[in-house]
This record gives sequence, structure tokens and C-alpha cells, in this order.
Amino acid sequence: MTTVTSPLSGRAIGLTAVPDPVFSGAMVGPGTAIDPVLEPSVAVAPVDGIVVSLHPHAFVVVDEEGHGVLTHLGIDTVQLNGDGFEVLINKGDTVKRGDAIVRWDPAVAVAAGKSPICPVVALEATAESLSAVREDGDMKPGDALFSWT
Repeated sequence: MTTVTSPLSGRAIGLTAVPDPVFSGAMVGPGTAIDPVLEPSVAVAPVDGIVVSLHPHAFVVVDEEGHGVLTHLGIDTVQLNGDGFEVLINKGDTVKRGDAIVRWDPAVAVAAGKSPICPVVALEATAESLSAVREDGDMKPGDALFSWT
């Protein structure tokens, strides 16, 4: 079983509250979302693994069980072309839970008219394979978001 932890400080809100039908409809995969604290922060690895995809606004870490976890920093933030983001590692790096991956400022996204909400999604998973999914409450990096069997 993989425990996926929060990559950010903020409030868990659940995927259905994400203002994007692809995420809210779990088309990318099941999971939850964080409404982040609106201050500069660092998004950290939600699991131990290898960074297989890395963009300023999103990253995927795959653990030793083959579970890929997508962290998407804000909605439509790809349109910011990296403004407000600083990538701190390289694609292919091995990371431990809690390692810094991207420094970002969600307030930059908000100022550009984008949602700062951050989906954290289990890729290629079924909703039934997740348990203890957090959909409310304050979170800090390292707090359990969901378990994946």
C-alpha cells in the first residue's frame, strides 16, 4: 500500500471542488485537492520515487510499486509559462517524500485569473483502490491525503 501525503500547506477540498471538469470528473484519476495557502511555498514529493514528468506547474512521482502520483499546481497554470514557478530538481531524479520539487507562489496564479487549487491524483487508478481520502481539513506537507492499494 502507498500512502500519498500532501505536497503543500492548505485545506483539503476533494476533487469534486476543483474548477476543471477533467479533474473534478476524475478523468485523470481519483484523488483529492488542496486549496493552498496563498503565499510563496515549496511543493514537495507526496511519495518516495522517481520524478517521471516535470513541468513548472505539475509533476509526477512514481513509487517502487509503480504508483504514479500527479501534483498539479493550480488550474490552467500552464498558461503562465513558468511565471511564479521555479523547478528545483530534474526529471529522472529519485526523491523522498517531503523533498522539495517546485517553488511557487499561488498568488501569482490568482493575480493572473487562475485558480490556485492543486489536484493530487492517483494516475491509472480506480476510485476503489483509494481509501482514507481527505476531502476537508487543514493540511501541511507530509500529512496523509489518501492510501492506495
